[in-house]
Amino acid sequence: MTRNPLVGELPFPEAARHELSREQLRRNLRSATHTIRDKRARTVAEVPDWEELRVAGSAIKADVLARLPELLTRFEAAATAAGARVHWARDAAEACAIVTRLVGETGTDEVVKVKSMATQEIGLNEALEAAGITALETDLAELIVQLADDAPSHILVPAIHYNRSEIRDIFRERMAGADPGLTDDPHALAEAARRHLRERFLAAKVAVSGANFAVADTGTLVVLESEGNGRMCLTLPETLISVVGIEKLVPTFADLEVFLQLLPRSSTGERMNPYTSMWTGVTPGDGPQDVHIVLVDNGRTATLADEVGRQALHCIRCSACLNVCPVYERVGGHAYGSVYPGPIGAVLTPQLTGVAANRSLPFASTLCGACFDVCPVRIDIPQVLVHLRQQVVDERRGHPSAERTAMRAATWIMGAGRRYTRILRIARWATRPLAALLRRRTVRRLPWPLSAWTAERDAPLPAGESFRDWWARSREGS
Repeated sequence: MTRNPLVGELPFPEAARHELSREQLRRNLRSATHTIRDKRARTVAEVPDWEELRVAGSAIKADVLARLPELLTRFEAAATAAGARVHWARDAAEACAIVTRLVGETGTDEVVKVKSMATQEIGLNEALEAAGITALETDLAELIVQLADDAPSHILVPAIHYNRSEIRDIFRERMAGADPGLTDDPHALAEAARRHLRERFLAAKVAVSGANFAVADTGTLVVLESEGNGRMCLTLPETLISVVGIEKLVPTFADLEVFLQLLPRSSTGERMNPYTSMWTGVTPGDGPQDVHIVLVDNGRTATLADEVGRQALHCIRCSACLNVCPVYERVGGHAYGSVYPGPIGAVLTPQLTGVAANRSLPFASTLCGACFDVCPVRIDIPQVLVHLRQQVVDERRGHPSAERTAMRAATWIMGAGRRYTRILRIARWATRPLAALLRRRTVRRLPWPLSAWTAERDAPLPAGESFRDWWARSREGS
């Protein structure tokens, strides 16, 4: 197993075309996404006020973004008063430098990690490795991906693109001390991972985490998980470093009530997460005694300035949009070339890193709207996608393109009724021999530049009879 070369290397259309050829990948994705979304639908149906909860979650997030500087200052003051040390990072490089320095000051060369999208976003593992520090992922799926030298392909289930047999092979080949006779039974695989991690937990001096939520009033951080590995990381080491995006705030502790209902049902289809860990600074004699919080911007302030696009910062990383997306289900996460795949990645990544660097991602969608229907905080992803597509078009304005030339020609043709009717009749007459030869009214391949259309879809030939001609003929016969 080696790192997928498509991650960050190719534009989405090219990467997606490659991934579509992997039949086993498509089977794995279809099975996993359908299982998760069906379970989610059942647990959501149990909640009579689900839509009201979605509205409340969206309102809380909108309030946070409207008062972000104030709430960040309040959070820093509360966390500092509780014994934590708060650090500010403008971008990924600064965040990685802070964490690397803090780990270096402890004298250790290994850290254990709680599953964290923020640390993936900033490339923390790679930065620590460059400094001679090993970062060990403790989440089972993240561990699988790390052992395979691969990249995550799903927000919630990073190893969703592997089946049990493939995971067994990864463990046999890459996991130190793994039983050569290890089977693909889920219990056996989980036990192998548990044995592999146990000694690391007990010996770890430093842990690195993210946070699902950060409470401004109290300085509390919150992590939700299903396995308990995170709880081990958050309680056993002497030093805890949490990397948190500045949008993860909620104003008060009471606001968590809404999200602790929305997130579990939307992500894992559970009524509540098996492990919900909360900590506020340092508690003498209990848990880590050296607690750091790194608040990361990394493009979030720029995203906040976009009145339409800022709603992407509402995201609570549940991944429900991935599980219902027809595009994601067929190509998987690697095709997006981003830490954040799927519909939310198609709107969040271009804003965090710049639309110019991710021109193809806003087009990685059918605009079917399923992502908005399941989003627990009502992010209108189709609206943001169209908004970002407009930015791509505006950026290219003034540069000649076959598409723009074709649209201008179509505008001229359709600008006058008589002209349009006349040209349509000519086209219908000219294509009759081709339709008779093909015995169908679609063309599967056209020469350049029209090949850009038929590379993805068939091109329809003009109808044998227009509606206007049919209407006139019908009226004559009546």
